[in-house]
Amino acid sequence: METTPNLKMPYILPSQAQKHVTHNEALRYLDALLHLSVLSRQYSSPPATAQEGDRYLVPAGAADLWEGQAGNLAAFMDGEWFFFVPLRGWIMHIADENALFIFTDSQWRALLNPQPMAGINTEADAYNRLAVASDAVLLTHNGAGHQLKINKNLRENTASLLFQSNWTGYAEMGITGENNFSIKVADDSGQWRQALRIDSASGNIAIGSVWPTAPLHVGGAIRPGNYEAGFLPDAEQSGAGALIFIKTDQVRKLAFSDGQQWLWIDNNQSVTV
Repeated sequence: METTPNLKMPYILPSQAQKHVTHNEALRYLDALLHLSVLSRQYSSPPATAQEGDRYLVPAGAADLWEGQAGNLAAFMDGEWFFFVPLRGWIMHIADENALFIFTDSQWRALLNPQPMAGINTEADAYNRLAVASDAVLLTHNGAGHQLKINKNLRENTASLLFQSNWTGYAEMGITGENNFSIKVADDSGQWRQALRIDSASGNIAIGSVWPTAPLHVGGAIRPGNYEAGFLPDAEQSGAGALIFIKTDQVRKLAFSDGQQWLWIDNNQSVTV
C-alpha cells in the first residue's frame, strides 16, 4: 500500500528520493482534516480573498476551480486549492453558521438543528421522529411564559393529545378532523365516544354526542348533586338557571335558581328551609 487506509496520506517508500515531498503532503492532509472546521458553505466559486489555510465546503453547482467538487472540502494551501473527499462519520464545524455537520454515506447533515429524528433514552423512527423514554418531561419557561404548540396542515387533519395504556388509546383531546375542540374516550373494545365538543365559531359547549346549539347543550339527562334543604347553596351566587336536587326526610324535589332564590320546578313555589 502506498497510502493510509482512511485519510489516504502517502507513505514514504523504501529508497524513495525527495522524501520530504511525500512527508509534507501527508502533513498537508493532517492540517486540512484534523479538527475539521470550514469558514462557509455559501461560496459557489473560490473567494478571491482566500488566505493560507482557509477551508470551505463546496456547494452544489460550484464553478471555476471548484467545478465538479460539490460536497468536497476545498483547502487553500501553498497558494493553490486542494480538494478532499469526505468519508462517513466525519464531523465538521461551519464557522459562519456556528453549526456542526456529520457526513453520512452520501451527504452532510446537521448534527443538531435541523435533525431528521432524535431519540432520548429510546429509538426514534420515521413516524415518531422525536421519541422520549422518561419518568417525566419538563417544559419550562424562558421569559414571561411557555406555550406548547401542536400545528396541523389542513382542517381535516388532526392536532391532538392521545392518552394510551399499553399502547392502546383511551382518551383524546384536540382538534381531530375539524377545527372544533373535542374530548373523546374509548372503552376496552376500542369504541370511541364523544364526551365534549366546543364549537369554534360560537364557543357553545356540548356534553355528549350532540352539536352545541346553546351555550351549554347536554345530550341526555342531567343528574344534579344532592343537597339537604337546610344547607342550600346561595341562589344568587349559584346563578340563574342552576339546578339542584333537594332532599329531606319529607321532600325530594328539583329546584332551580332564578338568580335570587331557589324555586320548585314542579309548582314554581319558593323553597323554604
